[in-house]
Amino acid sequence: MKNSYLVFAFLTVFTAVSFGQSCVPGANFVDSTYGIWPDTVQNLPPAAANVAYTTDLNFKVPATVTAGLDPSGQFVGSPIQGFSVTGVQGLPTGFNYACNNANCQYAGGANGCANIWGTTATTGTYPVTINVSATVLVSLIPGLPPAPVTQSVSFSGYKIVVGNAGFITEIIEPLTVSPNPTNGLVTVKGVQGHTLTLSNLSGQILLKQAVEGVSSVSLPLADLTSGIYFLKVYGTNGVETVRLLKN
Repeated sequence: MKNSYLVFAFLTVFTAVSFGQSCVPGANFVDSTYGIWPDTVQNLPPAAANVAYTTDLNFKVPATVTAGLDPSGQFVGSPIQGFSVTGVQGLPTGFNYACNNANCQYAGGANGCANIWGTTATTGTYPVTINVSATVLVSLIPGLPPAPVTQSVSFSGYKIVVGNAGFITEIIEPLTVSPNPTNGLVTVKGVQGHTLTLSNLSGQILLKQAVEGVSSVSLPLADLTSGIYFLKVYGTNGVETVRLLKN
């Protein structure tokens, strides 16, 4: 499933380490514009304590800055020279990560993958934050060659749930919004948090309400203009985000 609003996160969780597990970029994603698979709604598969864990992610980076990356439009169309993961926070003790490139650095437009693997003895829910550094070529002065501008970004929304092997300790319903796209009323299911917000591409919060103690909620959105919005649920384990299209 493509998660196009996270775009620079495609590196996701995983800078390279020389002893990491190998992965091969998925051929099914090569012809995509950009994205990461799976997205934060599908999320990472659960793990079990004291059991070896491994999972792959596929990603593709856009060759140029898109409106999703820069809602202001100031740098849309500027070439992405390259990007790299500078750090990953929140992995369970005993887990590690590795890209298919030894240094976890990629050129704009590249297709790649990453593997997360390891064994941990501690159960719990582990929110994962990925720190990324991207270099964009920007024409600062008309007539002069574009200059490289480096931007650091952090992404959250992924998590690994570690349970006890052989026992079902928790069933987590993914956060979903339907219908999506929508013409008006939407139903949000899998709510696990205390606050829900709806924002536009510019980051402006258009709706905010308390959702603690409920698993689903209905939102009347008929008055919204057509476009892309982001619905977020804030909880103790981090932030769940769903991309919503209003017709």
